[in-house]
Amino acid sequence: MRQVLATLAAGALALTATPLAAQVEPPATATAAEQTPLEMRADQVVALLNGKADPADIFTAGFRAAVADAQIVTLSASLVAQFGPATEVALLAPTEGTRAALEIRFARGLAKGGIAIDPADNNRVNELRFTSVDSLAIADDSPAKIAADLAALPGSVNAWFGPLDGGAPVISRNAEQPLALGSAFKLYVLAALAEDVKAGRRQWSDVVPLTETSYPSGRLQDWPKGAPVTLHTLASLMISISDNTATDQLIKVLGKARILKLMKDSGHADPGANDPFLTTKQLFVLKASDAQTLADWRSGDSAKQAIIEAMQVAKEDPSLDQINAAFANGPKALDIEWFASPADLAKLFAYMRRTADPRVFAIMAISPSATAAIKANWRYIGFKGGSEPGVINLTWLLTDTAGRDWALTLGWNNPEAVVDEGKLEGIAQRILLLPR
Repeated sequence: MRQVLATLAAGALALTATPLAAQVEPPATATAAEQTPLEMRADQVVALLNGKADPADIFTAGFRAAVADAQIVTLSASLVAQFGPATEVALLAPTEGTRAALEIRFARGLAKGGIAIDPADNNRVNELRFTSVDSLAIADDSPAKIAADLAALPGSVNAWFGPLDGGAPVISRNAEQPLALGSAFKLYVLAALAEDVKAGRRQWSDVVPLTETSYPSGRLQDWPKGAPVTLHTLASLMISISDNTATDQLIKVLGKARILKLMKDSGHADPGANDPFLTTKQLFVLKASDAQTLADWRSGDSAKQAIIEAMQVAKEDPSLDQINAAFANGPKALDIEWFASPADLAKLFAYMRRTADPRVFAIMAISPSATAAIKANWRYIGFKGGSEPGVINLTWLLTDTAGRDWALTLGWNNPEAVVDEGKLEGIAQRILLLPR
C-alpha cells in the first residue's frame, strides 16, 4: 500500500529542468510602471496553479520535456486541493534578472522555492522549484466548518479528533463506522511488536532473515533473500516509507493470530472483520485475481481459507505490471482490505501508551507528515496513513505542549471513484492547526 501525504514534506514538489546553480544572466531593465519579465512569469505561475494558464504558454520546451504538462497540472491541482487556491506572489527577490527566490501564498499555505527564466526564449520559465509548503491557519476556521466539508465528500467518511484521556472530541463523524484502512493497518502490526518488546518476548535488536517479498511501496522487495534485518529496521521501514515487504516479514515473525489478538485486546469492536488477516502481498494478489476468485472469496470463511492456501503454494506470482493493471481503472474490491473505525484507532493509541515499549513512538515520528507550522503546534507527532484507489486513511498520534495525548484519524472510502487525497490532506492540516 502507498504512503500518503508526500506533498506535506519539505522538498516534496520540485518542478525543475535546470540546476539551481546555472549561470545568472545580467538583470533585465524595466520602468517602475512595468512588470519585469520575472514578475510577469511569477504571476503566471499563480494562474497556472489555479488551472487558469497553460504550461505551454509559460515553460520552455526543455522544461516541458523534463516535466510533462500533465504532471505539472496534476501537481498544481494537488497543491490547490491541500492548501486552497493560490492567491498571490508573496515574495520575489530580486524582481529583476533571470533568477529569484519565490514564495506563493495559498488560501491555507505558503510555498517557498525559486524560479528562473530564459531571456533567449521569450523569458519563458526554465526552472520552478518549491522546496517547502507550510500550512497557514485560517482566521475564521472552526470545527463546524471542517465537519461540513467532511460531510460534503462523496462516499463514506469517518473522522475523530480529540484527547485520549476521555475528554470530548473536537470533531467526530461516524466515529464507530469501520472503513478500509489501506496501509494504516500497519499500526496494528507495530503495536503487537512493541508490546512484545516491552514484555521481554522480543528485542528491537533481534535479527531475522528476510524471507518474505511483496510489491512496492518500499525498498526491501529488492533486497536479497536471507538478508539479516533487525526488527527495529523492519518496523521503521514499515512506518516511515510504508514498506510492504517489511510489513509482511513482521507479520511472518509475529504470526497473524498474534496481531488479531492485539486488535481484540486494544478494543477493536470487530476484529473478525480482519480475519483471515491478510499480508500486503495477499491483498495485492487477490485484487489482481479473476472475477470467479473474488466471488469465491466473498462466499464464506472456508472459501477464503482455501484461496489463501492455494496462494501459498502457487509457483508464480503476478508481475508488478499485472498488479498495477488491477488498480489502473479505479477502485476495485474495497471489501478486500483491513478495517477499523476512528474509535478503534483512538483506542489502539491509548492501549499502546499503556503496553508498548516507548521506543515505538520514535518510529512513528520518523515521517510525521506535518508542515513546520503544524510541528510548532505540537510537542510530538506520530503518523501512519494508507491508500489505494477509492481508499484513504490519515491517522496521527499527537501530544500537545501541555503533555496531553490526542488522536486525529480521517477515513474516506468511495467504491465509485478515486478519492481526492489532497482534499482530505488539506482538511487534516486545518484540523491540526485549530486553536485548542
